[in-house]
Amino acid sequence: MKIKKSLMLIVVLASSTYGFAQVTDAEKDSLYIQQIEDHKEPDKVLHAEPLYIDLIRDLGARKGEKEWNVGLGLTDNLKFDSYEALIEYEWAPIDRLGLEVELPFTFYSPANGTANDSIPSNQLNSLKIAAQWSFFVNEPMATSMAFGYINEFELSDFRNFGKPFIRGNVYNPFLVVAKRWGNNFHSLIYTGPMIEQNFSSNKFHTTYDINTSFHYMISGTRNFIGVEFNKTIDNGDFDMTIRPQMRLGIADNLLIGIVAGIPVSRENERLSSFVRLIWEPGHKKK
Repeated sequence: MKIKKSLMLIVVLASSTYGFAQVTDAEKDSLYIQQIEDHKEPDKVLHAEPLYIDLIRDLGARKGEKEWNVGLGLTDNLKFDSYEALIEYEWAPIDRLGLEVELPFTFYSPANGTANDSIPSNQLNSLKIAAQWSFFVNEPMATSMAFGYINEFELSDFRNFGKPFIRGNVYNPFLVVAKRWGNNFHSLIYTGPMIEQNFSSNKFHTTYDINTSFHYMISGTRNFIGVEFNKTIDNGDFDMTIRPQMRLGIADNLLIGIVAGIPVSRENERLSSFVRLIWEPGHKKK
């Protein structure tokens, strides 16, 4: 009899603990979302944003927000390995408007016996300047939309640096639509054309990108796991890379994002990896 009573007591306690944990997670989510969205004006929706094709500031950016990013990546291109590095600074001078300056580098290393003179030259790829305007932010719908534009001044590689200094330009308007489903699930679409102009020939080449992402944000934190699908259409040729990823908070104002790249239909590219370090100066836990 005593054993039965003890077992019943354990079951009741376990059920109560489980129910309490469930409520606690829900409360954590609600409190965290409220902290981001209702702490101050204007309205802002909490979204999990992709790590590889990242945005120009948060959607619904508030004046004074700023962020430094350092990125490092490695791609296996069959005949050589390419190492990418980037430094970027993004900030919001006014509500809803995000601005960004980025310097992306690429370094190359031969593989499989490839001669050094047959691989591309190391280079500072370009000077990127960008703007993003959040024209729709709706908290009840947990939805945000933004228009943006990236202008990329393409630079000569280090072998021919300064001959000319700027060899071309890339015009890249884009549209972003993001939606949070409940408290934890997030989806986002980032799409637009990339129009490349070569100054020496004055020829234009256009590709179209459709990037979709899905994330699950851990209760009461900024940590998440998710995946990006980076798709490019180029003269009828379709390429896609799947990028599983995760973001972890190291400190209150420091985050790290880890990304893997799995090409689906690329002929000359194999697996890749990318790490993004995110520092938000002035960010304090509310």
